[in-house]
Amino acid sequence: MDTKLVRDFKKICSDGYALGWHERNGGNLSYRMKDCEVEEVKDLLNEDAEWREIGTEVPDLKNEYFMVTGSGKYFRNVELDFEDNVAIIRVNEDGTKYKIVYGLINGGKPTSELPTHLMNLEVLKKRDEGLRVVYHAHPANTVALTFVLPLDGEIFTREIWEMETECPIVFPKGIGVVEWMVPGGRDIAVKTCEIMKTQDVAVWYHHGIFVTGHDFDEAFGLMHTVEKAAEMLVKVMSMSDRKVNTITPEGFRKIAVDFKVDLDERYLYEKTSDRIGER
Repeated sequence: MDTKLVRDFKKICSDGYALGWHERNGGNLSYRMKDCEVEEVKDLLNEDAEWREIGTEVPDLKNEYFMVTGSGKYFRNVELDFEDNVAIIRVNEDGTKYKIVYGLINGGKPTSELPTHLMNLEVLKKRDEGLRVVYHAHPANTVALTFVLPLDGEIFTREIWEMETECPIVFPKGIGVVEWMVPGGRDIAVKTCEIMKTQDVAVWYHHGIFVTGHDFDEAFGLMHTVEKAAEMLVKVMSMSDRKVNTITPEGFRKIAVDFKVDLDERYLYEKTSDRIGER
């Protein structure tokens, strides 16, 4: 299979691996396919495959097709052997089952976090029909911050925003955070869905980042921007427990005006301390 979609899917997997975000079989990726993309490969799809339980219900995704990484598969191998590491799945009429219509040729299942991906893709579709990518990775600096920053999306967003002027422009809706939970289950999926109703970034404490985008470049660029800012913050925190200089709330408001973005005022609180991680 050699289509633009496949080439783009391979590229984000390779780029994420090259940056160290996907140790072993860490991370997963899903994409809600367009009708024209399904039509392009329809002759390669096995519609006689058996139905399997999703483990949740996604009725608004009925009869849709998704390209997803496989459970236990390594991102570094996606470009080398696409058919062995990736699947195209179809959701059934009532949104409770799926079947593998292409890929995973040596057996296996889609990512163990498939319920999380599908539940969030359903929420994202309701929010914006064009949001088709869900990308989960383990960037080290962002994960490191979850051990020292409070479990508070407002504080996490503000500290990250302050590290680079482009941050509030790239993700003006801020960052949501999810407390540590066992991955792959319904509980973490529900928590992440609540964030994805309004935001594009969810940080899973002591685990990784979960982002969305209209296409692979947008999702990857969002992940990259958050992780770069997190790296800067880790470096600052290694030198001091406080920032001597930083962007002020008024500075953020000026950015919003000049770049025509809508910034939520809850992130622009006046700090009573210059210590990192305090309001």
